Amino acid sequence: MKPPMKSKPVLQVTPARRVAFEVLALVGENKGHSDDLLHTRTASLSPEDRNLATALVLGTLRWQIALDARIAAFLQRPDQQLAAPVAIALRLGAFQLLHMDRIPAHAALSESVELAKWANHAYASGMVNAILRKLSTAPALGTPLYESTAAFATRLGHPLWLVERWVAAYGRTAAISICEADQHEPAEDHTFFVDAPSDLPRIDPGSRLVAELSAAAMPAQGSRIWDACAAPGGKTLCLAYRLPTAEILATDVSPRRLEQMQRRMERTSFAERIRCEVADASASQNAPGFDLILCDAPCSGTGTLARNPEIRHHLRAGDLARQADRQRALLQHALRQLAPGGRLVYSTCSLEPEENERVVDAVLRDAGVRLVPVEGLLDQLAAAKILQPEAAQSLASTAVRGGALRTLPGIHPCDGFFAAVFERSA
Repeated sequence: MKPPMKSKPVLQVTPARRVAFEVLALVGENKGHSDDLLHTRTASLSPEDRNLATALVLGTLRWQIALDARIAAFLQRPDQQLAAPVAIALRLGAFQLLHMDRIPAHAALSESVELAKWANHAYASGMVNAILRKLSTAPALGTPLYESTAAFATRLGHPLWLVERWVAAYGRTAAISICEADQHEPAEDHTFFVDAPSDLPRIDPGSRLVAELSAAAMPAQGSRIWDACAAPGGKTLCLAYRLPTAEILATDVSPRRLEQMQRRMERTSFAERIRCEVADASASQNAPGFDLILCDAPCSGTGTLARNPEIRHHLRAGDLARQADRQRALLQHALRQLAPGGRLVYSTCSLEPEENERVVDAVLRDAGVRLVPVEGLLDQLAAAKILQPEAAQSLASTAVRGGALRTLPGIHPCDGFFAAVFERSA
């Protein structure tokens, strides 16, 4: 007779930590985005547990590289490869010990041990317990007077190859500021703007800045707008709000995202002039003659690592060239849809030159388009009492390069955005 099957032990951890563990495992396997996974998997949790699960997931992802470095110091071999569930249990425990003062050390430690057992890695529970106990009593790491790029990249939880690019593009001080900003929940700081009208859609300040620039770029007699990569629709709604007589075509390649966007439009009183269609903006067959096109291109998203911390773990240097090829094709196709005298705003939330300045330079080699300096549009927004006058001046002096807008996390109170404005010859 076969012995009775042993029942799985009851997990002695809070629902919030269980969900955080599961979400981190799926993100590590590239099986979903943390935002989407948290939205679905925390739906049945209490508000307190939902907040804790979110803090654990996003915080662990932000600090993962730094946490792994601290954990490695206590392994028998620094290069020891841990099973993914064991590594996640250790990271969760280490994050709570090092970054969550309100959580008792014994809770962070004991529940991380239980998580390792629950994930069928009971053999590693002793190691998890020992490492986290050592970490809980280890002195805090200080910041030396001078750090190498590799040292501050690790301390601030960023891959070295990415930080080296930012040092080369923006300088060491700015690169440190970017990394520091990426390690915190992004503040919804709208101090750029004079006000935030109650019926204007709530979007992050960087996205709003791009949308406001786009509305300001509309030619005086323009009436047709194409938002080429529109979902989730915040910029589209801002255009509709600022340009109430314009006819707007909003397209996106994802049917699911466009359906969500359409539901958002249905709840907005001034969205009746927006028409939504599923379309690939790099190959769509719209009738040319748009007066304004917003081409907010899909990109690496390196300007949004505070909001999307897992990007740093999945992105590879080789991905940038593939993104740039797609972006050039998208921009060149969209420019052909412009009416004479029409304008196109090309934007990304990437910090990488391949996706921004180099795309613009490649397209400008084509005859028939010129770059419109954004300084004049910033002045226009200040005159219209949309931008604070001092914000327009500050952006013109710190965020404009070669006539294009470039915001940097930690330097400007928003995510990292790039925007360039093209105009077709009349």
